[in-house]
Amino acid sequence: MRAETYAGYSGAHLEVIAKADAAGRAIPPLWPLSSSVAVNPFLGQTEQSLPQVAALLDRVAGTSVTMPRDWYQDKIADGTIIDTDLSAALAQFPAAAQDVAGLKAAAQTAAGSHAALPTVADLAADVSGIDWPGIVEERIGVWAAGYFDAGQALWQNKPGRRAFDAWRDFASRDLTAEIAGLSGFGSLVANTAARMRTSLVDASDALGLTPEASETYFHQLLLGLGGWSQVARYHLWQAELAGGTDLTLTDVLTIRLIWEQALYQKYASKIEAKWAEVRDAHAAPVTPSQDQLIDAVLQTAAEFAGQRGLADTLSMPSATTPAGRPAMQAAFCIDVRSEVFRRALESVDPGIQTLGFAGFFGLTASHQSFASDVAEKRLPVLLTHGVTSKAGGAGDATADQNARFTARAGRAWGRFKLAAVSSFAFVEASGPIYVGKLLRDALGMDAAKAPDSHAPVLDDSFGLDDRIAAATAILGAMSMTDNFAPLVLLLGHGANVVNNPHASALHCGACGGYTGEVNARLLAGILNDKDVRAGLVENGITIPDDTLFVGGLHDTTTDDVTIYDGDFAGHKHHSHLKMSHDWLTAAGKLARTERAIRLPRAANGDDIGKRSRDWSETRPEWALAGCKAFIAAPRSRTKGKGLGGRAFLHDYDWQKDDGFGVLELILTAPVVVASWISLQYYGSVVAPTVFGAGNKLLHNVTGGIGVVEGNGGALRGGLPWQSVHDGEGYTHDPLRLSVCVEAPIEAITAILDKHPNVRALFDNRWLHLFTLDADGAMAQRYDGDLQWVAFEEEAASEGVAA
Repeated sequence: MRAETYAGYSGAHLEVIAKADAAGRAIPPLWPLSSSVAVNPFLGQTEQSLPQVAALLDRVAGTSVTMPRDWYQDKIADGTIIDTDLSAALAQFPAAAQDVAGLKAAAQTAAGSHAALPTVADLAADVSGIDWPGIVEERIGVWAAGYFDAGQALWQNKPGRRAFDAWRDFASRDLTAEIAGLSGFGSLVANTAARMRTSLVDASDALGLTPEASETYFHQLLLGLGGWSQVARYHLWQAELAGGTDLTLTDVLTIRLIWEQALYQKYASKIEAKWAEVRDAHAAPVTPSQDQLIDAVLQTAAEFAGQRGLADTLSMPSATTPAGRPAMQAAFCIDVRSEVFRRALESVDPGIQTLGFAGFFGLTASHQSFASDVAEKRLPVLLTHGVTSKAGGAGDATADQNARFTARAGRAWGRFKLAAVSSFAFVEASGPIYVGKLLRDALGMDAAKAPDSHAPVLDDSFGLDDRIAAATAILGAMSMTDNFAPLVLLLGHGANVVNNPHASALHCGACGGYTGEVNARLLAGILNDKDVRAGLVENGITIPDDTLFVGGLHDTTTDDVTIYDGDFAGHKHHSHLKMSHDWLTAAGKLARTERAIRLPRAANGDDIGKRSRDWSETRPEWALAGCKAFIAAPRSRTKGKGLGGRAFLHDYDWQKDDGFGVLELILTAPVVVASWISLQYYGSVVAPTVFGAGNKLLHNVTGGIGVVEGNGGALRGGLPWQSVHDGEGYTHDPLRLSVCVEAPIEAITAILDKHPNVRALFDNRWLHLFTLDADGAMAQRYDGDLQWVAFEEEAASEGVAA
């Protein structure tokens, strides 16, 4: 990709270019469907408070970032939100109302309407009667679907070509705009400067943009492109993660800006005065309105109410843990879905100990599955891969090659089916062939694709010293350094569903949107290695000779668990494995029964297994809907406490954490990932038209990277409506995550002081932070600016414990 210099630009132009870069970073990235992960839609606004972001998004998107007032009023009326919650929230934003009575009165009135500032395309539509915003969205969408295509299109963009160059060729030959009435558009595009940044500043000059007006205006243009700008942001994210950069996002902004330039030149005489007002409005400071302050207080009060409920649960006595060696240990991902299964498994036998750890199990693996040409980044998207692995055990090169050819043929056939030149002929000629498959799908007879059964093998470059160091660090981070059971299960997770473009979003976010069994099996292999165990002894960790680690996969849709004990031939743990199978089967039945209460059309646990095979089921599971807490503490603090599948559970013992390196890792990685998940659900509920993916029933996969709602237009990011709503009401309360950590305040404060980006999440209350005492009860609340207050100081005047 060629570089562009800044020579020849004026100071004002350089400011505009800088504003373009800032606007791009206000957009969240969108991962492709094959490996989609949750993303915080407010990623570019974490340095701002909720009222400030409300004012910003009202200006650029015409959306609220909180719930409608009647949602809060209902919670006040039914006693969920009490006066103490309102009073404490008002203390954070005292300008919102005079007192609690004023807040209650405000909750009973409708807030002001939301309307984004108009773009030039909006103004042009008003004076011409032509749907220019729709035309712009549709034509950019047509081009972007081809440019960003990840294997679906028959005719694909030339690899490595700049987005701006590709669009200039496309748009200069596209007659749609001219047919609609924008004469000379193709000529204008053809005559734009070849240097993207020159075209950017030329268009800005034509529109009369000042640096002060450009940032929120540019943000508005990018946000209006939906997922297309988010895909471009993903390209920048990936490039910077690898130590480089990428200009695709600025290319996309320039493309949208040239449309504005062309429309302004066409309609300037009719819209000039109004456009001057819009420019002035963009140049004005972003200031929250009274309504936005009130809504922020009501939202905060709802979160305080949720925290009271969490505190009540955590203050209950924990289930007792028998002394001595556990009968079995099972380590799960911290995912909230694991909490239900862990609690069920522990109830089956008191000798079972479960643990929680990020589901990539500390191995940042780039993995190549059997018969696959794709390097799967099975690691958190915040990190770069550190080890490579591939499916082993096949042993037959010819079989592997044949499988690869078959897979490639299948992909080619799939592209042919979708191609414009073949679609009608394909339906006519091949439709009858699919009658059998259609019947099997309709009857739920076809299962989804199972995970790769071939045992993963680490690359030889990851030598013995590396494996010992990794094992030492991972076991330390898991607070698992002694008292090992005879059988230790390492359980990744995934969702075995069919006919679901968003299937990867149901898999493990810590594994980059893939299933988690590969990392679990890799770690089991490392920990079973005798040479690694000898090295661990030198590092102070002794694993008994009779301990066997085995990787497995927890299917979160069916609550079935697959154990890959065949990875370790010759073991002597058949009786332990037989008992573990019985325990896991019993726990799965209990977990399905509990989950059936929440799922629509699931009268009992037996109905849940069928959902994974039902191609018409839009809600095979609730995934992480309902998540509201992250808890880092020994399991003994939460064992037996009904957290309802709404809490991320990370095992952590601060007394074993010399120097608090593990605590720092938890706060800067798993907590941040959990915040992305929580805030994606939050954004998809409070602003579904901007941050949600729309209706699953209308989705069409585009370019293999995302979905559009209908037959074109803007790509849709975020969660489908069916992921947060059951058809009658919300299944997710949009509450920002409460992070509870058992550790000394001084250690937590030092880490926040060291990591300003993490601190901003708590200072601006995108996350709430608490300490836990030795009984697991909430003790201290982080009050911002590295200050803490005692949690009991917020006790309700009505006598309700806060």
